[in-house]
Amino acid sequence: MATHPLYAQDRAVIDQLLAAPTPAEAELVDLARLWTRYRDYPGCPDLRQDLLACLQRWGLGLEELQRRTRAIWASGWRPQLLDNDAQVGSGADVSQA
Repeated sequence: MATHPLYAQDRAVIDQLLAAPTPAEAELVDLARLWTRYRDYPGCPDLRQDLLACLQRWGLGLEELQRRTRAIWASGWRPQLLDNDAQVGSGADVSQA
C-alpha cells in the first residue's frame, strides 16, 4: 500500500480535526484540502476514513464542505502563518507593483 510523503504531517492535522467538536474556518479548510489530496490517492485509507468521520461528526456532506470553504476563501480569509510576511496562493512569488 502506498504511503503519501506528507502522511505524518497530515496525520497530525487529521488527529486535530477529529478532536474538534465543531469546526472553525481553519478546520473546514484543512478538511477540504486534505480530502482533495487523499480522495483518489491509491493508499492511506485510514486518512480517508478519518476525513469522512470528521464530515459525519460535523454533520456535513462533501458538497456542503466545498460550498462553505469556497465562501470562506471568498470572504478574504487566509490561514495564519508563522511568518507574517509569507503569502499564500499561486501569485505568492509575484511582487506587488
